[in-house]
Formats: sequence, C-alpha cells, structure tokens
Amino acid sequence: MKKIIFFFIILLFTGGFMAIANDETDLQQFINNHVKLIAPLQKQVALAYYNATQYGKSEDYDRYADISLALSLIYSNKEDFKRLQNFKSRNQIKDPMLKRQLDLLYNAYLGNQLDPALLEEMTTKSTEVEETFNTFSYSIDGRTVNNNELNKILREERDPVLLEKAWKAQKMVGKAVANDLIELIKLRNKAAQSLGFKNYYMMSLSLSEQNPDWISYQFDNLYKMTENSFKQAKSEIDNQLRNIYGISDETLSPWFYQDPFFQSAPDIYECNREKYIGNESVLELAKYFYSSLGLYTADILAKSEPLYPQPNKNPHAYTINIDNNGDVRVFLNLENDIYWLETSLHELGHALYYKYQDFEKLPYLLRGVPHIFVTEAVAMFFERQPKKAIWWKDILSISDDEYIHLDNCLKNMLSLDQLVFARWDMVMTEFERKLYENPDQDLNNLWWSIVEKYQGLKKPTNWNNPDWAAKIHFTSSPCYYHNYLLGELLASQIGYYSKTKILNKNDDENISYFGQINFGNWIKNEYFGLGGLYRWDEFIKIVTGEDLNPQYFANDFVN
Repeated sequence: MKKIIFFFIILLFTGGFMAIANDETDLQQFINNHVKLIAPLQKQVALAYYNATQYGKSEDYDRYADISLALSLIYSNKEDFKRLQNFKSRNQIKDPMLKRQLDLLYNAYLGNQLDPALLEEMTTKSTEVEETFNTFSYSIDGRTVNNNELNKILREERDPVLLEKAWKAQKMVGKAVANDLIELIKLRNKAAQSLGFKNYYMMSLSLSEQNPDWISYQFDNLYKMTENSFKQAKSEIDNQLRNIYGISDETLSPWFYQDPFFQSAPDIYECNREKYIGNESVLELAKYFYSSLGLYTADILAKSEPLYPQPNKNPHAYTINIDNNGDVRVFLNLENDIYWLETSLHELGHALYYKYQDFEKLPYLLRGVPHIFVTEAVAMFFERQPKKAIWWKDILSISDDEYIHLDNCLKNMLSLDQLVFARWDMVMTEFERKLYENPDQDLNNLWWSIVEKYQGLKKPTNWNNPDWAAKIHFTSSPCYYHNYLLGELLASQIGYYSKTKILNKNDDENISYFGQINFGNWIKNEYFGLGGLYRWDEFIKIVTGEDLNPQYFANDFVN
C-alpha cells in the first residue's frame, strides 16, 4: 500500500512538473514566433513615425498609419489571446522572466481585442489629428511663425499686445483639431467599453498596471502638501510679473506667464543662465556632462540628425527606440538656449536608458522600461542638473562670486518651477479623467474651471476657444500625462538614494553629479540594465530600497 501511495505521489509531482514544463515550453515557443512577427513591424513603424515627424510628408504619415494598423491587428488575434488567457488561468508559468513576458503580452492583446473596423477607424483618426498638429501654420497679424518663435515671444517680449497675440496664436491649433479629437476620444471610449472597461482612461491605466484611485490619492495628497507653498509662490510670481510688465491689474491674464500653459515658472529671478552658454553649444555641453558619467551619446546623436528646425518638421521633442537592439534616436529642434539645453539632457536621458539595456540577458519583450514614468524620472533627474549653480561651476568653472549669486537665484527658481509644474500636471490629469468620463460636456469651461482650481489663472474675457485641445498629448500620448508628475516624484527619490547610498554624501550636500563615475555605473547597470524585467512598483523597491515616496519631492521643493 505504501508503494502505491508513493507511486501516486511521484506521479502527481511528475505530472505537475511536466505541466509546468509543457506550459513554459509552449509559452516560450509562442513568444519566439510572436517576436519574429512583430520585431520587423515595430522597427518599420518607428522609422515611419520618425520620418513623418522629421519631414512632414503625407506618404510617411500614411505609411505610419498602415503599419500601426498592421501591428495592432496582430495583437487583436483572438486565437492568440485565448492561448494567453489559458496560460494565465492554468497558472503554471513559474519562471519569473517568462511570467513577466506573459503579463505584458496579455495586457497588450487585451487592449487590442477590438473590432478591426473600429481599430482602423481609431488609428486613421489619430494619425489625421497628429498630422494637423505637426503641419499647422501659426500666424501673428498674417505673418507665419513657428512654435519656437511663439515661445520666444512669450518668454522675452514685454509688449502686452504682442504677448496676447502670441498666446492666442498658439491656441488656434486647438480650434483646428478639437472636433476631430472629441470624435477620437469617443472612438477610444467605444473600444474600451467593448472590452468591459468603463472608459478609455480606466482601460489605459489598468493595462499599464496602474490604479487610477491610487494616482488620485497620491495627487490629492501632493495637492495638500504643496497648497501653502504654491499660493506663496503664485503671489510672488504675480507681484514680480506686474513689475516686469509695468501693469497694475489685480488679475493677470494668462499670456503674462511666459509659457503658453503656465506649465513652468516664469523667469522672475532673472538668473540669466544664458550668458554662461555664450559660444558654447548646448548639445556639446550635454554630451560633455554625460560622458563625465561614463554615459556616451555620440552614436545616438549621429543617428538623429537633423537636430535643428526644418520646414514641416514637428516642432516638439521626443525619444524613439527604433529596434529594441540599440538603435535609439532623439528628435530635437535645437536652439542654443537654456530650454534646449535642458530638453537635450532630458531626451538623451531617455535614450541612454534604452541604449544601456542588457541585450544579452534580456529577451526582446523585456528590452524596455518597467513603466514609462520610470524613464521619465531619469530624464527629469538629468534635466534638473542645469538648474543648480554647482552644475555650472563644475562644467564651465564659473567664478566663486558668480557661483554664490547663481546658487541663491537657482535654488528659488527650481523650487518655484517644480511647484508650478506639479500644479500643471494636476490640471492635465484631472481634465483628462473627466474628458473621458463625458466628452460631450462643455469642455472649454471644464478646462478653465480646473485651471483656476490648480493654477489660479482666470479665463480671458470673451474667450471661448478649445485651449485644452492645443495640447498634443491628448492625441499622441493619451492618458499619459500623470506619469510626468510621478516621474518627478521618483526623480527626487533617485536623487536621495544615489546621493546618500551610492556617493555616500549628506542629503543636503550640493552636488552636480558631474564626473561621478560611481553614479554613472549605478544608473547604467542597476537601473538601465534591468530593462523591463520587473513591474514598476517592484522595480522602484529594488533600486531605491522602498516604495515610491512623495516625501522626497516635498523635502526638495516645499518650503
């Protein structure tokens, strides 16, 4: 009898191991076949998008739309999705790397289990709206201007009439795309509801492994933590702007804030970092800084040319991972100023993350990031560095007297900028959530009610333009913007951990990271090198020793 029982125990365990082995073997084969299918298409779609935004040709946008649709149709395959469902329901995948790939594949397929006609309609409409954005012709008094020129006017001009014209000119793209964008949002909601989700916003966050309630909770807490400091900062900004522009209005119009959406703080302290650039190339400064950390960008930049404004070129900046195998590019419209220095550092931060993946150890599907805000955190961390006087002292050897003056100025500026940005991100996050809840409501008034709540700005008199639609992110990066603020929170946590644990410095010690090879090695090997191996919350705990903690952001920027 004991022998029979022992035989059945052996059979049970052997059968279990065989089931695990069979499922894992089958899943690996599924993944191998899947990668063979999608890898060339993902490369083609990346190149088509890159060319479309670089040169503005309709045929490139058409090619991008066609390949995007072909890629989406792969993920809409119902038989493949059923196989993935079976793998998950049997719960026999024990290998951590395979299990992670299964989770990512399942979410990717779930989000595409749509009617092919609806999928094609969404893809076409999205591409149309983005093409309108990228080729839109801005004008002031009949004179054509580009986006960089409008931003420069808002930052540098002192004539209130010209400022108002520039601000309103920049919002005209919103009127051009608003109706199509609302139609696209309804299509997205229809798609989400067909998969059992309340709306597209809820679906997007769920499929990216985020909890909408958790994000609302974190942002509500941050709103309360920053409330008094932001009110003080806003009052200081308004007083300084009245002096700068020579106006006495109790309520300032939004075009006086030197940014079309008040998403960054106006330069009320006049720290004048521009003078330190002088004849230096902002791109060379960025390369020099990164190379001091052992992070090299020359190959990335060589593949990314042209890096300067061109006719019909998308006026914005982004990073694109072409092939998951080291071909990474940055898309820039360089001017030799502070804005493009910080933008270059930001985009190169993204690019280096993708460049320094451990391609030998990581399978194709895990050559990425745990979550998009994890790479945003790195980009924002590096973008912050020129906002510290010690960075300029280490990079350009400015004098001690210059350093002391600049240090006092920039500390105030950086704190102000982060408080302003946090409030702007709250605007985008709350508006987008409510936009998908009801796209038929009065969106123009909704936008300005939220702007007033978080930013303290008033809608201009006799103005009823869809200003919200002038923000391209609602089209090109839907349900994404909250990740920027999460990135800022994580950037502060990275700063604390790297300073105290990697460099063995005090938290309040002023450092630029220039030449800190130990830090460069840590972020390259322990942060970038992990790719998308772990879920974002697990990843943060592994690399910083704790869960995401907004207290570090508050310690950095709340007075």
